[in-house]
Amino acid sequence: MSDCLKTNGYLLMEDLANAPGVPSAERRKQGPVAIFECIQEIPCNPCEQACDKDAVRVGSKITDRPELNAENCSGCGKCVSACPGQAVFIVDESKGDEAYVTLPYEFLPLPDKGEIVLALDRSGSVLGEARIVRSRLLDSMDRTAQVTMAVPLEWSMQARFFKRKEA
Repeated sequence: MSDCLKTNGYLLMEDLANAPGVPSAERRKQGPVAIFECIQEIPCNPCEQACDKDAVRVGSKITDRPELNAENCSGCGKCVSACPGQAVFIVDESKGDEAYVTLPYEFLPLPDKGEIVLALDRSGSVLGEARIVRSRLLDSMDRTAQVTMAVPLEWSMQARFFKRKEA
């Protein structure tokens, strides 16, 4: 693990290179799939409990990092809202030149479908414009909404949040 998380509070792509919760590029092209950006060994497993597809496994040692069985993952997003660390995303690279990135969102109001926002990387730096595809907050999400944004395909593993454009 790089020192970036300790010193700056965010992950680098190299931190995810061999993480057990990150699906292959080939799998991401097949449709929506969860990405677990959980690289610290902390006692936590709500993602495992939320998944009814047996796609995520923490195991008997609760400090193990979540392991994704990407073939079982449908990208339903139950794990996104269940994660208290907001470390789970859904990425769908099957959309041609763009990718859909679904992220946990705990602010109000929710962005509107079609709204143009600025996609941010893990450090909070602006990548460029993104389009909101969906915002949803269901009772089953325990007050953590999910927002899906469309970004250029090459940003699928970089775009992890957004900020609204000023009017």
